[in-house]
Amino acid sequence: MSDLATTDLAERSPYGVLTDPATLTIQRLLPGPIERVWDYLTQSDLRRQWLAAGEMELKVGAPVEFVWRNHELTDPPGERPPGFAEEHRMESRITELDPPHRLAITWGSTGGVSFELERRGSEVLLTLVHRRVSDRATLLNVSSGWHAHLDILAARMAGREPEPFWQNWSRLKEDYARRLPA
Repeated sequence: MSDLATTDLAERSPYGVLTDPATLTIQRLLPGPIERVWDYLTQSDLRRQWLAAGEMELKVGAPVEFVWRNHELTDPPGERPPGFAEEHRMESRITELDPPHRLAITWGSTGGVSFELERRGSEVLLTLVHRRVSDRATLLNVSSGWHAHLDILAARMAGREPEPFWQNWSRLKEDYARRLPA
């Protein structure tokens, strides 16, 4: 994606888009500096405030265990949908690393997730790409999940209180069901 396209995407909408049939791209402009955003991606105590805990050795090939406790992300958390446990764990590996600009990791049965950070004045453009999401149900969970988690990250970094996680996730899942092709 060109710089113009990524800038336009971030300024147009907080919603992710399919950049090919099985790849979700979602962006956020976040308060800088870039090193602070990087810390929210890589340090367990900061990442657990918006996504998932888990120590991360910053080395290609290093394992990472993500531990989600989405009910702890906001107060109140909202009502957890049926089928979601209080805690979820996933083993991943770092596949690319260029601090503080790029982090890529394996992600379950999909093609992985990358985070790219680019300075934009006093802000930082975060581009998240989740590749090879093979089925619609997973795509809807992934797109609404990333969107809701990034909403929390943006709120935390701006010093605002985020809206209840599960309520936002449920609303976003309905939005993505309408937005993304069947």
